[in-house]
Amino acid sequence: MNQMNQKTSEMPAAVILEDGTIFRGRGFGTPGAVFGEVVFNTGMTGYQEVLTDPSYHGQMVTFTYPLIGNYGIDFAVNESDTVHSRAVIVREAHNLARNCRAEKGWVDWLIEQQVTGVAGIDTRALTRRIRSVGAMRAGVYWGDFTEEDIAVRLDSTPSMAGLDLASRVTCSEPYEIEFLKGIHRVVVIDYGIKRSILKQLGAAGCNVTVLPAWATAEDVMAHEPEGVFLSNGPGDPAPLDYAVRCVERLLGKVPVFGICLGHQILSMALGLKTYKLKFGHRGVNHPVKNLHTDKVEITSQNHGFAVELPEALAERLGAPGSTGDSGTGKGGSGAVLADGAAPGPAKTFFEAPPAADLKLDTAFGEARISHLNLYDGTVEGIRCQDVQAFSVQYHPEASPGPHDSRYLFEDFVNDIVINKLKKS
Repeated sequence: MNQMNQKTSEMPAAVILEDGTIFRGRGFGTPGAVFGEVVFNTGMTGYQEVLTDPSYHGQMVTFTYPLIGNYGIDFAVNESDTVHSRAVIVREAHNLARNCRAEKGWVDWLIEQQVTGVAGIDTRALTRRIRSVGAMRAGVYWGDFTEEDIAVRLDSTPSMAGLDLASRVTCSEPYEIEFLKGIHRVVVIDYGIKRSILKQLGAAGCNVTVLPAWATAEDVMAHEPEGVFLSNGPGDPAPLDYAVRCVERLLGKVPVFGICLGHQILSMALGLKTYKLKFGHRGVNHPVKNLHTDKVEITSQNHGFAVELPEALAERLGAPGSTGDSGTGKGGSGAVLADGAAPGPAKTFFEAPPAADLKLDTAFGEARISHLNLYDGTVEGIRCQDVQAFSVQYHPEASPGPHDSRYLFEDFVNDIVINKLKKS
């Protein structure tokens, strides 16, 4: 391999999983020992956007596509100012910068960002291990360390469950962005916002005021917003009581739109619970069914937690305990039960009940499940019927990924316009 194209060291490196499995390879980036939850991403492109996405804070990313770094780095597509992934695990690490938009090689950039990487790993085997056992803690290292040292430090690494990471990645102070097309005032609550989401809000006609994750409803309404956006972010939604209280006091006062962690926070404000998926959804090829249009959208996703359905609705979508990503029987997957009748021949999620049959009674009126994941039947969207609020688990801004779902930003603006007309 031409050394101009590949820039890995010959130093031995390894990934040690908490179940004792070891994958050995070669180090690249910055030598070190890092610890966190190891996950996998199935995208063929977007390695730069993935690593700078705050939703990956505290995790170590395995790329299933074998060639990473093969088109260089373009700073215009960074999702934040820094790399949030603690480590990078790849089959082949390349340092090419021949793309006309590339400003430098990927490995050079990782060295500047002081990111530890391991190449030469059988990423297919590692991914299969994560899929069968579940996302787990791991240590990634190369340099002057021993496997025994890593194993001891791994035992003290906290689990992702129960961690409030949104408060670690949010902005420290409010800030404003005015866009060329901006005519609507929107407050964004930053739980780990991606820049591409802000750009899509701007393209839809919004000027934004970004507030920290701990903003109260009073803080939000002091800016007299015409709409409120709940951002994506990392970690477990369960500890974010402060965010849930804020949203509870906003519902019915102003249109609300949430993505990813924002979807989970809105769902908790409506009285639902969340749970940890077995290995999560991360990639740019996840099919989601829109139960209103009856169409399937290919989506970009990045989350390790999901919304748990009430038992009655879970039974309509699949018998509890059926196989699926959750590994818990919560909101599971499997056959869809028709209209409460005894289970007959298995159906697919393409034949799932319409949204009108998936109703939720909440303190804010009726809500409906609007989108379902076609891989495992997990909840991908909720829309309130009596207040203007909706959310999706996936990423409609899709950076990287397909643009099937960008209409949701227009839906948000339509809610804002309708609300303004009601008040006029």
